[in-house]
Amino acid sequence: MIIVMSMGATEQEATNVRDQLRQYGLTPHDNYGTQRVVIAVLGDVAPVRDLLMSKLSVMPGVESVTPITRPYKLTSRESHPEDTVIEVLGTRVGNGNLTIMAGPCSIEGREMMIETARSVARAGATILRGGAFKPRTSPYAFQGLGVEGLTYLAEASKETGLPTITEVMEPGQVEVVARHSDILQVGTRNMQNYSLLTAVGKAGRPVMLKRGYGATIEEWLMAAEYIVSSGNPHVILCERGIRTFETYTRNTLDLTAVPLLHHLTHLPVVVDPSHATGKRWLVKPMALAAVAAGADGIMVEVHPNPDEAKSDGEQSLTFDQFADMAGALKQIHEVVRTLIKDPFPMTGQARVDGSSKH
Repeated sequence: MIIVMSMGATEQEATNVRDQLRQYGLTPHDNYGTQRVVIAVLGDVAPVRDLLMSKLSVMPGVESVTPITRPYKLTSRESHPEDTVIEVLGTRVGNGNLTIMAGPCSIEGREMMIETARSVARAGATILRGGAFKPRTSPYAFQGLGVEGLTYLAEASKETGLPTITEVMEPGQVEVVARHSDILQVGTRNMQNYSLLTAVGKAGRPVMLKRGYGATIEEWLMAAEYIVSSGNPHVILCERGIRTFETYTRNTLDLTAVPLLHHLTHLPVVVDPSHATGKRWLVKPMALAAVAAGADGIMVEVHPNPDEAKSDGEQSLTFDQFADMAGALKQIHEVVRTLIKDPFPMTGQARVDGSSKH
């Protein structure tokens, strides 16, 4: 259920609504738009829905009361019609600009990390990626440098001015990773690791949540709900391919997820064509397709010498390949940024202030 307060409603009127909700054991969650306050109701509304709607609808300052049809409450556009924009060190994600996250799959050393950071920064990257803790299918594969790698990532960030993103694998790592990185990444294998989702939700850092390779859109958004309901509204969704019967590519990139998510949620959406395809020569065309579909950004792997990379070299771009792709992405983005809009009204769902993606 969501309660839309009228324009000019007082804070006392909103407080009265919140108090009414608490009397029924429900939790109010405020979303502030440009002109109105929208109060989302968390908890088991079903037993008291009709009674509560009749009471709330006549309270002073209330414009409308609408049931939420989605199981994910806080991540839904029904409760938060305006796009979420996440700002990190002056870089904004979800505001219509193109976000480009780039860097090595694994941080292999200080010089390699700084060299890569300088190169991707020159070419137009806006966020620096690098893996310090690496979940690998084989226990014998390179697992990352751990905290040592985090220090190299932070040093590269200081030199280039780029905010950073890196993966956190378990709740016990959240504190140390948050000290060294600006954005916490939850990988595909941990999408439904609920203790980790709750921990990053309390960490005070933006979180990028990758789609599980076997997850539906609804399962993905429910996972994001764990983070937001734990107190962190700054969540980025990352489509990185799902597992299908196809074996020629590493995964199958689901580009329909991009406009679908923009329709269903207010959270920004980026695409990872590196993990989706697993092939270096497919990264650029799928990155271009992702931007054309309306993605807020892309994440790609870049390495000084991909053929010698300790992980994911076959899908990593060289410096020159990344620079070429970044230039092409900016051209595509300039063309489509004003064209990609949701042409269909959200039938049966509340919108406030008429906001839409892009």
